[in-house]
Amino acid sequence: MSALLVPPRRPHEEEGGRAPRLERITPAAYRAFLASRDGAALGAGFLQCPSWGDVKEGWHTRLLGWGPDPGAGRLTGVALVLLRQFPGTRKYFAYLPEGPVADWEDPHVDGWLDPLLEHLRAEGAFAVRIGPSPAYRSWDAARLKSLSGPGRRLADVLASEVDPLGTAVAERLRARGWHRCGGDGPAGDGDAQPRHVFRVPLAGRTTEHLWSGLNQEWRRNVRRARKEGVEVVVGSAADLPAFYRLLRITEERDGFRLGRSLAYYERQYAALNAEEPGRMKLYLARHQGEVLAAHTMITVGRKVWYQTGASADHRREVRPSNALQWRMLLDAHAAGADVYDMRGVPSTLDPDERAYGLLRWKLGTGGRVVETLGEWERTVGGTANQTLYRAFQAYLNRR
Repeated sequence: MSALLVPPRRPHEEEGGRAPRLERITPAAYRAFLASRDGAALGAGFLQCPSWGDVKEGWHTRLLGWGPDPGAGRLTGVALVLLRQFPGTRKYFAYLPEGPVADWEDPHVDGWLDPLLEHLRAEGAFAVRIGPSPAYRSWDAARLKSLSGPGRRLADVLASEVDPLGTAVAERLRARGWHRCGGDGPAGDGDAQPRHVFRVPLAGRTTEHLWSGLNQEWRRNVRRARKEGVEVVVGSAADLPAFYRLLRITEERDGFRLGRSLAYYERQYAALNAEEPGRMKLYLARHQGEVLAAHTMITVGRKVWYQTGASADHRREVRPSNALQWRMLLDAHAAGADVYDMRGVPSTLDPDERAYGLLRWKLGTGGRVVETLGEWERTVGGTANQTLYRAFQAYLNRR
């Protein structure tokens, strides 16, 4: 049945016909909601956990909640808001990475979206960027691999599935003055977070199903790593310098630059694990006593993310990265996760493009590419804020 035909779980008006209230809440109240049955059902990502505010330097953090009585912990939604001050002003750009954590099935989004915008306007925000959680469409791995070719992109291939909820949310946002960052083009170049991600479903599957889901090349590489004696272990904060050294090698080899320091990853590891022990893990692949690859993994509720991967230039024939991913998949499955999210993939299906290699590698795990709704922006009322928003965009483009 279409998600649009299912009655919303929480209507626009709360108890007694009252509209939900929106207030600043404590980290404890925020975390308690995410851990509750209603909060967990909304599937918050790690970028909306309170700890993420401690990771991002240069931003002011606000924790907001709405519901019948936010102060008493009676919530129906929450939001981590990052505020970036525009130089020389007392105005802020408000960013909700992959948030807010809300019931997007509710057709009466104005009940909580309008109060959110009004609150941020009162905080001095001139513009707001959000990242709605519903998916837009998806493609099975087998379908994409068979249809790759020169000049081809994801948009050229008929999707395996289109989510009616994602389509409805996009229409509702457009009707309320929001615009999709980077437009509706295939790349999502205006998004800070990846618009296309790769997800491996875990719910209801056995380890045998996961193994058979790997393509022949992946199974061969995992066996090769095992035969060569590659050892996969969970590291600690003390191993982050080794991870970062490999990351710099990977960036140089693959032609990208994340622009993050070792201190960033140390701060992330400390903040996420202080919030919940084991929330962020560092996996290491060792061969003959040397760390050849290192990947980070983050867990929130029943969702697991492979966040960042790094590997050495030498001894790649022993396949340390395949060994790491197989171990991480097994651990996510054993922990009861519903999905293993391998994060961003490019939109190209052209084997001659350098970026295609990353997509091809992830396709081998047998999951699917998911196009999210991406990120959406709008100004918060008034000509002055619109002018400031244009100036802010120009400022970002010069950086």
